[in-house]
Amino acid sequence: MDLNQITVPCTDYYLSVEFYKKLGLRQIVHSPPRYARFETDAGTTLSLHNGTAETSAVVIYFEVENVDTEVARLKANDIEFESAPVDQEWLWREAYLRDPAGNRICIYHGGENRRFPAWRI
Repeated sequence: MDLNQITVPCTDYYLSVEFYKKLGLRQIVHSPPRYARFETDAGTTLSLHNGTAETSAVVIYFEVENVDTEVARLKANDIEFESAPVDQEWLWREAYLRDPAGNRICIYHGGENRRFPAWRI
């Protein structure tokens, strides 16, 4: 699994976008006021989703080549999932689970659609 995407909540879309641009991240998706995605020089991505920490938790994304195979492997190791793999309208296949502290984790495959979606900037 490759850790390559983290989503954090934001309460002011434009202020947050400007902040992460100042940090040196390159914005690759612009969907105000709901969603933005940035990329580092190494290709790792960070997303902003409109909401507070109480309404929009941090989500950690691990990309795998085959979501169904990875979910089956993890289930065989007594890992419980809160959702089975499903194809999303943004062209990713995703399954969700939580770590022991309750943090949300997404096992997904986005392929080229992660960094280069049709709606990118």
